[in-house]
Amino acid sequence: MLNLLKSTLFLSILLCCSMSFAKNNYHEYIDPFIGSEGLGNVFVGPSNPFGMVKPGPDIGTHSNSGYDPDLTKPLVGFSQIHVSGTGGGPKYGNISIMPYSGDFESVAQTSLRANEHTSVGYYATDLVKWGIKAELATADRAAFHQYTFRDNRNNAIKIDGGFFLGEKAVPDAREAQQFVGSQVEVISPTEIRGYSRIRGGWNNGNAYTVYYHAQLNQPCDSFSTFKGDTLYPSIKSQYDSGDKTGVVCQFSDHKSKTVKLKIGISFISEAKAAENLRDQIPHWNFNLVREQSEQKWERLIAQIELDKSASREQRVMFYTGLYHTMLMPVDRSGENPLWTARPYYDDFYAIWDTFRTSSPLITLIAPERQADIINGMLNIYRYDGYLPEGRSGNTNGRTQGGSNADVVIADAYAKNLSGVNYHQALKAMIKNATVSPGGNSEKEGRGGLEDYNHLGYVSTDYVRAGNRTLEYAYNDFALATVAKGLHRMGEYYRFIDQSNNWQNLWRDTEHDGARGFIMPKDADGKWVDEVPCTIKDGIAQNIEYTPLAQDWPNCVCWWCGFFYEASSWEYSFYVPHDIAQVIEKSGGSDAFEARLNTFFEHNYYNVANEPSFLTPTLYHWLGKPHLSSDRINKIIQEHYTSARDGLPGNDDSGAMSSWLAFHMIGLFPNAGQPYYLINTPQVKSATLHIEGGNTFKVVADKLSKKNRYIVSASLNGKPFNNTWIAHEDVIKGGELKLKMASKPSDWGKGKLPPSLSTMQK
Repeated sequence: MLNLLKSTLFLSILLCCSMSFAKNNYHEYIDPFIGSEGLGNVFVGPSNPFGMVKPGPDIGTHSNSGYDPDLTKPLVGFSQIHVSGTGGGPKYGNISIMPYSGDFESVAQTSLRANEHTSVGYYATDLVKWGIKAELATADRAAFHQYTFRDNRNNAIKIDGGFFLGEKAVPDAREAQQFVGSQVEVISPTEIRGYSRIRGGWNNGNAYTVYYHAQLNQPCDSFSTFKGDTLYPSIKSQYDSGDKTGVVCQFSDHKSKTVKLKIGISFISEAKAAENLRDQIPHWNFNLVREQSEQKWERLIAQIELDKSASREQRVMFYTGLYHTMLMPVDRSGENPLWTARPYYDDFYAIWDTFRTSSPLITLIAPERQADIINGMLNIYRYDGYLPEGRSGNTNGRTQGGSNADVVIADAYAKNLSGVNYHQALKAMIKNATVSPGGNSEKEGRGGLEDYNHLGYVSTDYVRAGNRTLEYAYNDFALATVAKGLHRMGEYYRFIDQSNNWQNLWRDTEHDGARGFIMPKDADGKWVDEVPCTIKDGIAQNIEYTPLAQDWPNCVCWWCGFFYEASSWEYSFYVPHDIAQVIEKSGGSDAFEARLNTFFEHNYYNVANEPSFLTPTLYHWLGKPHLSSDRINKIIQEHYTSARDGLPGNDDSGAMSSWLAFHMIGLFPNAGQPYYLINTPQVKSATLHIEGGNTFKVVADKLSKKNRYIVSASLNGKPFNNTWIAHEDVIKGGELKLKMASKPSDWGKGKLPPSLSTMQK
């Protein structure tokens, strides 16, 4: 009776919400296939916003997201936990389910797929080998599988607790996942439970355990559990002996061709997995689960409405960008086996990627959620000792550069995000800046901190010394921002001074017409001109270190270069708090403009990576925002589309997508600071529905391919001469009107965007 009442309530809510969203249905513009080909590496399958469970197809075991667009590669099953858009080694791919027909003698079963279809909250494909239609939907912590067989005889469903992504033949291989153990038990002809324990992966993390409880709407006529490759007919359980285990449910003659399977997932216990299933999917209505997911996405993405004149392609690109941004991190509150404090979020994969645009976008669309995420980060600090930088499987690990959770906190503080304990946050930031993480500096904290605090830079005694120095300097600016606001002036003066440390690696050297670059320096204060490198034939030699030098991965390991995933040409622009000082050190405005032009025109700019996210907008600090808009428009036109290969690089938990989304509405954050740079939008107007009831509208009057330049602006009917707008002005509501023309004007030549050195004068 309780489940019947729950189902009736869900149906009532569905009817109400369906009427509410009938006018717009923005979720229909979401295309989860965007980024599934090329470099995007996005997850293809149903997910709720920040949802823990993401059931989807696994094509082999080597893709990070499980998905591979190559239809000649066989599908091996549908696992329940995935990440989206990530690089490095795979993570998760736990608890695989595979329907098949006819052959009950072999554990391994694969099939080619055809007629793939996906939309928000839904995935379907045909398994060619057996003529089976597979459909997936999901709740936050339970998944719904629906399999329609060709006929009613000799069919099976396999649940494989031993499957996972990223397995390698070499034991303990770096970034590979490794099997620890699994267990399975057949409770009844319609219920199965078990767990899988895995360790390693991208973050080289500790072991994590995924528990499951599955229910079928039709009973197994017979079953076989398995251990390794051996099937054990009618044996109800396989205990954990360090071997891979699972079960095959066989249907000799079932009532309906369509068999439904629901599976609850937990990181706590099998009982908690069963509870998640009961609470979240207490019925057998597949379409209801799908529609509830659509409604959750609709409520979020409808916070920003594009003008009706926006093309379908623009809408698809924009709303899919919002969708990708809110797939991760995942909300595992109440699902943390290490402590019970809430909230808890996992799969920061990684903050180095997402702090620049993804976090600010969530703050704008769902500020309560962003506060929740930050509080989850603070709980990680309380119980694990450090804020996360990269985290998955309940373990901190990977620091690619700085302690960039500091910037996420400063961004929230600068934008007056409520509901965060900023005094505790400041303690966490100060620990990052003052306490060395010890031997494993890839895990958390600041590696090379001893050098940084003693020398004022990270020397070549430590890996990633270049970008660490730059990022620590900006992290210190973030810390100083919060300290000043909390009237901790001692910390403010110390760390605002340290935010200038990037200048200690600025070398007055020339390359391709530009002067001054961030370059390597040893612990004795001497510039390093050459780095050792072993070329292919094994002969060791030194190579000259120039602003374009790339010592990784040919000379040193991927994580061991002076810069991480970029060159000095890219990183020497990365001083988000003091672009004015970079301009001065580059030789002044004319020299800096020439430098920027060289950067883009000589293809030193890497659209596929995050270090240069802010760089196209740097013309604003020259009083020439029209040049920023030209660069941004060119990047979007050349590298972003609504096609399946429409993302220029790993989406990195929505980083690439959120960069696009911001630029499409004409606003761009300088993360950690309380303003948005104003650029030419891609659409004529965008309306932001601010939490609390206010509405803010960006209007590009007479925008067209010809009229692409902002010649004047007004805010709420009054002239507006700044080329940036404060966050507080946005959330107050109102209208920013941009007058467009075919040629640029003097708009933007007046007051330049904030810079530390100019504010201190």
